[in-house]
Amino acid sequence: MDTQAIISDIEQLPEDLQKEVAHYVATLKNEYEERKLHSPQLPRRVFGLNKGKYNFDIDFDEPIEGFEPYM
Repeated sequence: MDTQAIISDIEQLPEDLQKEVAHYVATLKNEYEERKLHSPQLPRRVFGLNKGKYNFDIDFDEPIEGFEPYM
């Protein structure tokens, strides 16, 4: 639903319901701002940070003995 359609629907409501919509929107904005303030900021990940910490065998991709029937 686009913004103009929402505005059109709200304009067709009686004034007391328009006030309720405005109150609801204000509540949503407050909740969003509060969540944004309290959400943890994750540290930026560094590419290659663990380079050299893990070693794989040369035959890592080779079939494992005894698993031929499953492959």
